[in-house]
Amino acid sequence: MQQELRTLVMYDIESDKVRYRVSEACLDFGLERIQFSVFRGKLNRNKREELPMRLSNILADEAGKILIQPMCEDDFRSALELTRA
Repeated sequence: MQQELRTLVMYDIESDKVRYRVSEACLDFGLERIQFSVFRGKLNRNKREELPMRLSNILADEAGKILIQPMCEDDFRSALELTRA
């Protein structure tokens, strides 16, 4: 069985159309939206290899930046989330 790693995907993309397509791809990979342009979830090795290719194809030559950050469980558990309603 392939090890799943917690993964964060964060992006800053100018085009509404491209930004929407990136968010839909993240959802297709089973990631959950935690902020407008931030997703998280567990991905196995195959999906961690496939996701950058798919997002790169979506971004193509459009202006933007996408960060895909795997995290170990210890780092994930040490994350702090501060919210105000």
